[in-house]
Amino acid sequence: MHLNTLKVTNYRNYGKQELQFENNVNVFLGENAQGKTNIMEAIYVLAMARSHRTPRDKELINWDEEYAKIEGRIEKRNGPLSLQLVISHKGKKAKLNQLEQQKLSNYIGALNVVMFAPEDLNLVKGNPGVRRRFIDIEIGQVQPVYLYYLGRYLKLLQQRNSLLKTLRYQKKPDYVMLDILTEQLIEAAANIYIRRVRFVQLLQKWAEPIHYGISRGLEKLEIHYNPTVEVSEPTDLSKIVDGYKQKFDKIKEREVERGVTLAGPHRDDLSFFVNGKDVQTYGSQGQQRTTALSLKLAEIELIHSEVGEYPLLLLDDVLSELDDFRQSHLLNTIQGKVQTFVTTTSVEGINHETLEKATTFQVQAGLIEKVK
Repeated sequence: MHLNTLKVTNYRNYGKQELQFENNVNVFLGENAQGKTNIMEAIYVLAMARSHRTPRDKELINWDEEYAKIEGRIEKRNGPLSLQLVISHKGKKAKLNQLEQQKLSNYIGALNVVMFAPEDLNLVKGNPGVRRRFIDIEIGQVQPVYLYYLGRYLKLLQQRNSLLKTLRYQKKPDYVMLDILTEQLIEAAANIYIRRVRFVQLLQKWAEPIHYGISRGLEKLEIHYNPTVEVSEPTDLSKIVDGYKQKFDKIKEREVERGVTLAGPHRDDLSFFVNGKDVQTYGSQGQQRTTALSLKLAEIELIHSEVGEYPLLLLDDVLSELDDFRQSHLLNTIQGKVQTFVTTTSVEGINHETLEKATTFQVQAGLIEKVK
């Protein structure tokens, strides 16, 4: 999978910009606040129909403009495909090969990307929401139906929380509507749960040998999914549903007292262990960074195993955050295999033939020019 051309209109600090890329490594070089990350974000948004930096789509539209448009042409093993995403104050419109997609879930997954930015180094030591978002984004790329269940779950969760707040102030709460919402919530939650468990199993399969290699054979990585609901057989959907029913029956009165849903995928988490010790609590900064790097490299292999093609890799100002050994391991892994986009203020100090052979673009004040 390769991105051949990218065209942005009214996007962030860009008016109009059209770029053609090589299939290997493309480097965006420039000082800070010139637009390097914006162009990287545009590639991500083209793939995911949302930004990794902000939940507010209006921030993606150039000042005083009515809309922003991102267009791309990709080459897949079964032929070329054009993508178009228009973002306006009214919402988003997505097209594949000029055909408008009624649901974004039908659009997402056409182009697969793995983003690695400095904030991803906080994947291990950050809050649980960071790890849940990591899971949701990656599963959504390879299983668009997951996004349907996630969207449905979040909508039902909002309705259920609103009802719980109302019941909290009733002397004799009427549980009929709560039971209906709980049943619907469980259906969506169970479908999220089973897909997350499978994803973590696959991630473990790919991340463990990668981490072992980066640590020079000294460390074994284990990834655990920590649900708020205990299930006897986490790969059996009916058993998952039963587990949720038992949990919600048990905590119903406590939820009404608190006015909030106390269990479900929105409260689940991941934990990482190196040689049996929790990396978040006991790991060194080096171990935490190695774990984050291993997860990102595992994502690449996981997506390849699921869709049959390698995703694009977006390295947004992250090379400078890695030491020489981790830099080399990352660049050796992607060499000749994954189309990669890199932003950096300077390539000095990064001595690797992958970057020496890269196509370079100079970024200055929202203008991009090809250097070589």
